[in-house]
Amino acid sequence: MCGTLGNMTTDTPARLLQLLSLLQTPREWPGGELSERLGVSRRTVRRDIDRLRELGYPVQATKGADGGYRLVAGKAMPPLVLDDEEAVAIAVGLRAGAGHAVEGVDEASVRALAKLEQVLPSRLRHRVSTLQAATTPLTSGDGASIAPETLTVIAASVTGRERLRFAYRSGDDTPSQRLAEPYRLVSTGRRWYLVAYDLDRDDWRTFRVDRIAEPFATGVRFTPRELPTGNAAEYLRQSMYGRQETYDFEVAFAAPAAFVAARLPKWFGAPEPIDERNCLLRSSAGDSVEWLAVRLAMVDCEFTVRRPAELVECVREWGGRLTRAAGGSEDGSEGGTGGGAGDGAEGGRREGRGVRAG
Repeated sequence: MCGTLGNMTTDTPARLLQLLSLLQTPREWPGGELSERLGVSRRTVRRDIDRLRELGYPVQATKGADGGYRLVAGKAMPPLVLDDEEAVAIAVGLRAGAGHAVEGVDEASVRALAKLEQVLPSRLRHRVSTLQAATTPLTSGDGASIAPETLTVIAASVTGRERLRFAYRSGDDTPSQRLAEPYRLVSTGRRWYLVAYDLDRDDWRTFRVDRIAEPFATGVRFTPRELPTGNAAEYLRQSMYGRQETYDFEVAFAAPAAFVAARLPKWFGAPEPIDERNCLLRSSAGDSVEWLAVRLAMVDCEFTVRRPAELVECVREWGGRLTRAAGGSEDGSEGGTGGGAGDGAEGGRREGRGVRAG
């Protein structure tokens, strides 16, 4: 929740929620900036701060020409609808997901993690760190792992509109120091990327977050610039595809379009419904055909690759290899598949799913 909402001057509960959302970003907010964001007078801001304190939120004020406010960790959790165990569980889950760029754990979840850890009492913070340090995941994503602290620092800088300084390692291992105005964090499901305006190069850039080290919020505020594409995800897509060779692909799925869309990365686009039980996906990719073949198989239904020829051949080879691994013959006489393109999502998800190449 950011920006000025027109009805905030009269809708006190909504204004208090927006004020609380701003304060939960780990930074100090000058009274004048809060007044501008909320569209109310500074006197109203002071009254709203007093209301939050009466509700148990530990808001700390600083003196000065403008004055500032910060939400700090208190002796107990503020009156959120969470007990200690729930708060620890949520923090651990968000940290684990954020560290591996799990699909669906996007920038909003990282912002939520930053807010939660900002107000956790030290005893709960210690429990979160201890539990995560003692836990080893059985599986991990196919992208690089990232320290959750790196993501929360970047997310706080994005929300607080603070310039960010960090060390960066390029693809050829060239080190550099960067000063940037962070715009958005974008998760591709495999990796996290930061879309930011690089002040040293005077241009927009995308940075792989697993190559960022020692991020530091400078405290210098900035007014967000207009992104050329207007959308961070689209800018990242164009930036990535502009630097690498891409190819178009076409795949038919024996499942409803909504079922398939929920199990594929959003940047693939929306599948086109053929009928209620089948759909067609036309998209492009820059990853290897081997990775794409595995990703398509993870949709968990029957599918047929129509093009390109390289992907068709890759799927055929993978299919034969997996069939042999299961003790069957390549013609499917043992452990083969049942059901054709009309079997739908349920038929396609039973044991022995079919994959057709070409």
